[in-house]
Amino acid sequence: MTEPLLAIDNLHVRFPVGGGFLAGPRRMLHAVNGVDLELAEGECLSIVGESGCGKSTTALAVMGLQEPTEGTIRVRGKPFSGPAAPSRKERAKIAQMVFQDPYASLNPRQTVWTSLAAPLKLHGMASRFEIADRVETVLRDVGLTLEQARRYPHEFSGGQRQRIGIARALVLEPEMIVLDEPVSALDVSIRAQIINLLLDLQERLGLSYIMISHDLSVVEHMSDRVAVMFFGQVVESGPWSAIFANPIHPYTRRLIATIPNPDAILGDARKVTDTPQPAPPHGWVFANDGASIRDVMTPPDPSELVEVETGHFIRLSHA
Repeated sequence: MTEPLLAIDNLHVRFPVGGGFLAGPRRMLHAVNGVDLELAEGECLSIVGESGCGKSTTALAVMGLQEPTEGTIRVRGKPFSGPAAPSRKERAKIAQMVFQDPYASLNPRQTVWTSLAAPLKLHGMASRFEIADRVETVLRDVGLTLEQARRYPHEFSGGQRQRIGIARALVLEPEMIVLDEPVSALDVSIRAQIINLLLDLQERLGLSYIMISHDLSVVEHMSDRVAVMFFGQVVESGPWSAIFANPIHPYTRRLIATIPNPDAILGDARKVTDTPQPAPPHGWVFANDGASIRDVMTPPDPSELVEVETGHFIRLSHA
């Protein structure tokens, strides 16, 4: 079996909340609770779920912007988190991030040229000609010109600013890019252009993506596999076609049922959400399906992912 580019094993991220001198001991918020994920080379893995489910925290842990409480993150079998992890400088050449807000993620006092050239200088590219060539290349890759590099972020439209954000992520030639809601802040008319750009770059440059999104129409267009998160856990994962056409976990079914125009994505597969819920394998029951709000400070019941068809997993607990 081919070794994955990225392997996340039993990832936990907890935050202390409340407490204090008079308020008693602090409690732990389980933001991510036992996540296992893999990303293959050239693949787009989408992590979906409602706000607060832990998907962005998982992405930040992958990027080294949030230290895991427990678990391991490995790239090509080597530690990417913890004491044995490479330096932030070395990590930057492996993984980069495109943020949700294309304006807030750019320094308004820096020209596009400065924003793109700075990482190259930091990583030892001293030649002006090499820097100029690399900056021009990434600008061309995202559909911008070298002349535009002399401008400031406020002189660009939202779509153009996101192209700059993508160019900045590409400039060090990383293997993996985390896309945090890459089109949610853009006008609907611009979203398709950015999605097509990302797909084209993935094919031409051999990029691997982890995409954080709540927009299932975007997920359908870009994903090879989908992981559905709920209360810090992956409750269902598999090829996008299996997740959309045959959602099994109750939470996944409700998530898909909220699509305003499901026929545009699912076609006849939408009908599955109106059929009786399939029974889990003998001896197992569905883990907490979110029918009632529970205390998120409390760890979820012991449960595990069970393969129901090739590559399609759901989270169940012992009956």
